[in-house]
Amino acid sequence: MALPLKIVKKRDPRDLKNPENYYVATKATGEINFEDLARITSEQCTASVADCYLVLLALEHNIKDALSFGKIVRFGFLGSFQISISSHGETTKEALSVKSVKQRRILFRPDKRVKTFLKGLHFTTAGFKE
Repeated sequence: MALPLKIVKKRDPRDLKNPENYYVATKATGEINFEDLARITSEQCTASVADCYLVLLALEHNIKDALSFGKIVRFGFLGSFQISISSHGETTKEALSVKSVKQRRILFRPDKRVKTFLKGLHFTTAGFKE
């Protein structure tokens, strides 16, 4: 299976004065939601759709809980998740507080197997508009 690509025209965000250029980007072919994952998982094992849904809900809850306690969540061979923040800089340590936090994000670090999977991806130009 090949991942479809598309052509997009945009400016370099580091230098908006430069003219727009064409870039290759991935083209989404749809999405899969929580219920779909539960259904697909149930078809691959003996658990019911409801059982799989409950397990996925518990997993979601437990991942968010662990992240809120500052833990790194290692998700099997998929990779790890970790909370990261950006803050405003201050001239003294005393000036820092929780109000210094300006952005929160979740970092995902793929496992070696996922990186290998990415290297092996094949692409198609089916989405290119000539």
